[in-house]
Amino acid sequence: MNTNREQSLLPDDLRVFLTVIRKNGFNHAAEALGYSPAYVSKRVSILEATLGARLLHRTTRRIALTDDGERVRVWATGFLGDMDDFISELTDSRQQLRGSLHICSTFGFGRNHVAPAITTLSQLYPKLEIRLDVFDRVVDIVNEGFDLEIRVGDDLPSQFLGKKLVSNRRVLCATPEYLERRGTPQTVDELAAHDCLVLKERNNAFGIWNLARGGTEESVRVSGPLSSNNGEIVLRWALSGAGIILRSLWDVKPMLESGELVQVLNDYSQSANVWAVYPTRVSQSAKLRVCIEFFEQHFHELSLG
Repeated sequence: MNTNREQSLLPDDLRVFLTVIRKNGFNHAAEALGYSPAYVSKRVSILEATLGARLLHRTTRRIALTDDGERVRVWATGFLGDMDDFISELTDSRQQLRGSLHICSTFGFGRNHVAPAITTLSQLYPKLEIRLDVFDRVVDIVNEGFDLEIRVGDDLPSQFLGKKLVSNRRVLCATPEYLERRGTPQTVDELAAHDCLVLKERNNAFGIWNLARGGTEESVRVSGPLSSNNGEIVLRWALSGAGIILRSLWDVKPMLESGELVQVLNDYSQSANVWAVYPTRVSQSAKLRVCIEFFEQHFHELSLG
């Protein structure tokens, strides 16, 4: 084997190794990276040869880190992050911002708002490699290898840093046809008698809507024949006249303006601010700082539109 060739790929091999750990296997890592499982296995073997240490216990069912593997995992995570930051800091202009950025968000907000923003971000910084993953579950951004989460809602994890990007709130609404058929609720308590389209989102309590009015918060238990873990599905149901939804103003504002939906209990809403959440280890990253500033300006301009 060509030792110089192996060592020249050390950063790439470290990234492959960390992906194998995060994905808990060579096949899943290969799928995430766009390589074959055989190639991923080869790169990890070359890394072990380069470092002179066995990093993984391999069985037919699972992989596990050796003691040396755990030390390399910790070191590699810091090393690769520092290397990307160092490259970014060396550039003379923000237009030359480079490195990789792994972002996550929820399905609905990620697809409808974060993805279009990333299109613009990529055009501004073409040397920046950006990956966006979307989930409707709680994400451990450190252990799953993310640099940044764009998060809707104020239930922020205490172990991470957070910066508010833009104010937002959720409102109650339904179609005129539904309200004509079932009546318009005049109090929060009347929601219990309505078909409420419940969204099971992340770790929020299912069927509990926490609504605020004038600084006072009330919790109401709601139910209905339809529920989902996907906000876009629930919105479609609402537009078909199936019931009342609690949905982000960003998503329903055009429909409220067109009359497709009507806001009910206008004095009540639920805070749903948009946040950038990131690990402390990347808090000094130049590319992360620039990207957060971009998202803040981008979403602020949208909110004014």
